[in-house]
Amino acid sequence: MTRISTITSVLLTIASLEHTALAAPLAATGTSSATVPTALLGFSPDNTVKNENTDNIDFQFAAGQTEAANIGPYLDFNNIQNPQPIRGTKGGTDPGPRTEEYDVLNPDKLAPPGTDHGGVDNAQWPLGLSHNKLGLGRAGWSRQQNTDNIPIATDMAGVDMRLEEGAYRELHWHKAAEWSYVLNGSVRVQAVNEEGQTFVDDLNAGDVWYFPPGVPHSLQGLAGGVEFLLVFDDGSFSEDNTFLASETFAHNPLEVLSKNFQLPLSAWSNIPPGELFIFPGTKAPADISKQNIVGSAGIVPIENSYTYHLSKAAPTHEVEGGSIKVLDPTLFPIASSFSAAIVTVKPGAMREIHWHTTSDEWNFFVAGNARISVYAAQGNARTFDYHAGDCGYIPKSMTHYVENIGTDDVVFVEVLQADHFSDVSLGQWVGLTPPQIIQDTLNLTNETVSQFKKEKQYIVQGDVVA
Repeated sequence: MTRISTITSVLLTIASLEHTALAAPLAATGTSSATVPTALLGFSPDNTVKNENTDNIDFQFAAGQTEAANIGPYLDFNNIQNPQPIRGTKGGTDPGPRTEEYDVLNPDKLAPPGTDHGGVDNAQWPLGLSHNKLGLGRAGWSRQQNTDNIPIATDMAGVDMRLEEGAYRELHWHKAAEWSYVLNGSVRVQAVNEEGQTFVDDLNAGDVWYFPPGVPHSLQGLAGGVEFLLVFDDGSFSEDNTFLASETFAHNPLEVLSKNFQLPLSAWSNIPPGELFIFPGTKAPADISKQNIVGSAGIVPIENSYTYHLSKAAPTHEVEGGSIKVLDPTLFPIASSFSAAIVTVKPGAMREIHWHTTSDEWNFFVAGNARISVYAAQGNARTFDYHAGDCGYIPKSMTHYVENIGTDDVVFVEVLQADHFSDVSLGQWVGLTPPQIIQDTLNLTNETVSQFKKEKQYIVQGDVVA
């Protein structure tokens, strides 16, 4: 008997003993061993390998996909047949199963540039994947991003909200501070502070409001409705944790309400039983003065205004590749810990490589398609793709850029928890460092180093020269 035959005989004997042991407890419980498909368990000489060629699949390469992986151009998989996880000489084919739409939206996840390395916490979340909370009477909706979606986003959370014309986000307040950017439409905001001072204003797309923690306020959509972005200074913030006027009245005994307001019990017979959230209401009067209710404390002083008409401001920096419009406490004092920039990046341009020294960055993409590479130290780097409606989060000190990889302008909101807007520019840093240090460190020629600029560029534009 050959050695192979001996091994086969031993394996078959072991298999037979295992099957006998398996059948015994089955017999004890009245189950017939004949029902057990023993021929399908473990090794059997009848189980032959089928040499199916799973590499024989049809696919196309995107432009730049076969270049050296560390060049890392953006891979446009639109109109590419069966995109594959290949970059240069790295990767291999994927016969499926898969959902190709994800790969088209996130090519830098399917085929990351060769400069990506190690692990970087998730820095991207599409609000289109967030659960929508729907208002009453088709009056609007909201969806949010917090640490449930981006666990590293501990300092800030975001909400996208829509109010139809006449609809209210009911009277409410928060433990967290609220900073808002109007995405489209118009809205009336109203508030009363601790001093009893009142505030009312109408805002349009591109304008900003801010309410400190605990200040009660309401929002109402004006003609055509409104959509706005809310940013809170607490990464775990949830819309479900908001303090509401409706619940305040619903969860105090009616006898207590009567004493408090010096009104009969019958006054409370029709109060809502709980949360209204977003609901349809009487349309706001065109004349805002009709809602300018004033008590003995008067109105909120202009220097403490809760709104800023950023839509009317000129860009802070405007260059060939785009523009940046900065709003921080030097211009909007009440928002003492919020600094932000509205950034426009033209096709082919990018927000230059930079980092923030004292704050994480929360961002939201209003328009366009972009990508960001995040370098997180210790050799860790990862690239993420962003589209309109996506949120991003980058911890402080981590380098990043925002590259427009589409044919339309990229517009995004860049928010910091800081008393002024600032960053460190990689280009300016190496431009202001003695050339010999840069040459010795990066093994660059004097000709290359001499081209580094001494001023921040904010946004740079131009094709890569071979």
